[in-house]
Amino acid sequence: MNRRGLFALLLAVPVGLVGEEAARVVKMLPIPAGDYAPPLRAAGEPERVAVAAFLLDERPVTNAEFLAFVTTQPRWRRSQISPLFAEEAYLHHWAGDLELGPLAPGAAPVVRVSWFAARAYARWAGKRLPTTAEWELAAAAGFTRADGKNDPELARAAQVWLARPVPSILPEAASARPDFNGVRGLHGLVWEWVEDFSTAMVTGESRADSGLNRDLFCGAGAVSARDPGDYAAFMRLALRSSLTARYTTTALGFRCARDLPAHTSP
Repeated sequence: MNRRGLFALLLAVPVGLVGEEAARVVKMLPIPAGDYAPPLRAAGEPERVAVAAFLLDERPVTNAEFLAFVTTQPRWRRSQISPLFAEEAYLHHWAGDLELGPLAPGAAPVVRVSWFAARAYARWAGKRLPTTAEWELAAAAGFTRADGKNDPELARAAQVWLARPVPSILPEAASARPDFNGVRGLHGLVWEWVEDFSTAMVTGESRADSGLNRDLFCGAGAVSARDPGDYAAFMRLALRSSLTARYTTTALGFRCARDLPAHTSP
């Protein structure tokens, strides 16, 4: 690793911690148990999904933390990753395999990573990716109240971010305003991978499901919507349904989750 890459790594983690240890010291916050209601009511699917309490990273994984990962796991470096696991644009904004460069500040969220790479990082760190239901349950918290459904500040933050172009240099992951649970950046920072992104929507393209979800599209889609005014939720649904596991983009990062010990409750 050259001097610039090493300096960025050292700035991001406490002295004496490297590799998996560095990733594990990221603050994880308890998310209380609850339920997730998908934005579209699909035939044959449950109205709500029960979600057990779990732990979620306070903020998205940063460039410096991902640098620690690829330093010890060469197969996930930009020049060595298999094309089966990432598109050509994987970590394209980094200056090199082990050099972040000016477009990838160490404290900013890592982006241009595939689902495969995000999942590998999570396992390396002793964690996992959150499920869609877990991520959405966490994102449902307001800034000042547990239920953000009627929090105008939360809705405004999400809508402003969706209308704003992605900056060439992302802000620090820890700079986002914390929500009621203390979690930062679920709205207004980057899109985030979830473990089961590929189940976001049944397309009706296969013979097995060709008749299942016709009501999800066009005018019928509005009828099946739980909350037609929740624009941000529909944008997330649309994004997830468009992804493949190799996909990378300038605004797609991730954070990690972990099961809450059975004897512990938030």
